[in-house]
Amino acid sequence: MINGFDEFQKAGKDGMDMATKSFGAVSKGLQAIATEYADYSKKSIEQSTAAFEKMIAAKSPDKALEIQSDYMKSAYESMVGEFNKLSDMYMDLGKEAYKPYEGLAAKASGK
Repeated sequence: MINGFDEFQKAGKDGMDMATKSFGAVSKGLQAIATEYADYSKKSIEQSTAAFEKMIAAKSPDKALEIQSDYMKSAYESMVGEFNKLSDMYMDLGKEAYKPYEGLAAKASGK
């Protein structure tokens, strides 16, 4: 009976260790994603402000339209690149959060 209790206690401790590792990975990943969002937002605002200032200083409507068009193209490309990067970060977050449980899944399928 004591042997069964020891196994139960070990399983509980192992589960808690896995949950702690998983939570640590999620916390670290979400912090990195939040930092990336903040950096992208800051960069985006700076770029839009610079483009607006250039448009205001343009000598003709054609030049202002050209500046706006160039800005929109670069903003779109930047946004798509950022979304791809964030998508990869979220996928990595999921993988890291699952890592502590990989051994458990292998044990369960092996029995």
